[in-house]
Amino acid sequence: MVKRARGRGTLASLAAELGVSRTTVSNAYNHPDQLSAQLRERILAAAAARGYPGPDPMARSLRTRRAGSIGVLLTEHLTYAFEDAASVDFLAGMAEATSGSESSLTLIPAGPSETDASALVGRAAVDGVVVYSVAQSDPHLAAARARGLPLVVCDQPKDVIDLPFVGIDDRAAIRPAARALVEAGHRRIGILAIRLERDRHDGPVDPAVLPGAALHVQRDRVLGALEEFGAAGIATECVPVITRHINDHANCLSAAREMLTTHPDVTAVLCTTDSMALGVLEYARDQGIAVPRELSVTGFDGIRNALIMGLSTVLQPNRAKGAAAGRMLLSLLDAHLADQPPAGPPPREILDTSFHAGTTIAPPGR
Repeated sequence: MVKRARGRGTLASLAAELGVSRTTVSNAYNHPDQLSAQLRERILAAAAARGYPGPDPMARSLRTRRAGSIGVLLTEHLTYAFEDAASVDFLAGMAEATSGSESSLTLIPAGPSETDASALVGRAAVDGVVVYSVAQSDPHLAAARARGLPLVVCDQPKDVIDLPFVGIDDRAAIRPAARALVEAGHRRIGILAIRLERDRHDGPVDPAVLPGAALHVQRDRVLGALEEFGAAGIATECVPVITRHINDHANCLSAAREMLTTHPDVTAVLCTTDSMALGVLEYARDQGIAVPRELSVTGFDGIRNALIMGLSTVLQPNRAKGAAAGRMLLSLLDAHLADQPPAGPPPREILDTSFHAGTTIAPPGR
C-alpha cells in the first residue's frame, strides 16, 4: 500500500500539532519579541518541515485593515524611477524613512501619457500615497484623493492648501545659478527645461504661456532665472527657452543640439535639471566647444555624476525630501488608523537648497 504524502501545513494545522494557539504561530513570524527564542525556533522548524511559508499576508491585511505598503505615485514610466538619479535619491530617502515600519514601498508608475487614472491608482494595495510631482489638474492626483487614504504631495502641486506638502522653493533656488552667469558677464543666455504642461511639447516655449504653466516646479525655475536676468538688464523676452517632455539622455542631448544650433550666439545655457546640463556638456564636447572657455553651463539637482564632472549646479536635498515625505506619511497613517482627527492645518515642510559653484562657469568667450 502506497503511503499518501503529508499535505502542506497551514497555520491552524501547525498550531494544533504543536499544541499552541494560532496567534502564537503568527507571532513567531510577525512579533518574534513576544515569544521565547526556544519556542520560536520550535515553531519555525516544524513549519519548515511541513512546507508552511508563514501567515498569508492577504488574510492579515483583511484582519488588520492594513496592506503593509506605502504607494509612491510617479507620473513617469517605471524605468524613470531607476534611471533618473534625482528620482533614485528620492526613493532612497523614502526607503530610509520607512525602514523598520513594517511598510514596504509600492511604485505606482503613471506614465506621462497614461489616462486610466482611476483604475491604476484604485487597484494599488497601499495604506497611503506619496504623490511625486504632478499637475494640480492631474487625474491621478484626483484618483488618489478619492480613495480617502493618507496622502502627501511632494514637489507639486504646492498650492493645494488642504494637502500635506514637502518640497523646496524652486523660484528662489534657481536664482544663485542665474546670478552666477550674470556676474560672470553673460548676456546671451539660453534656458533648457523639462515639461511645463501635461500635454507633450518639445521645442521653443512662448514667453506668454510661462506664467500660467501647469507644472510649477519647472515654471518657477524658469521664471526665477528670468527674473534674475531681467534685474541685470537683460531683455527676458529675448532669452530662448526650450523644453523636452521627457528628461532622459536622448531628449536632453537633442535639446542641447536644438539650443546651440538655433541660437549659436548664446554664451551660456542655464538648465533646470542636471540631466539637461549633462546633455549640454556631452553635445559641446562632441562639437569641440570648450566648457567653460567657450560656453558656460549650469544645472539643478546636485546628482552624483554632475558633481563628479564639476558642474556648477543647484543642490537640492532629494534624499532628504524623500525621507521627509515618508516620515510625514507614516505619521498621518498612524493618526488615520487610530481614528484621530487632524490637529490644525495640513503639515508643510520646505527644505533648503544651496548653490555649488563648480567649474563650468567662466566669462563669455564665444
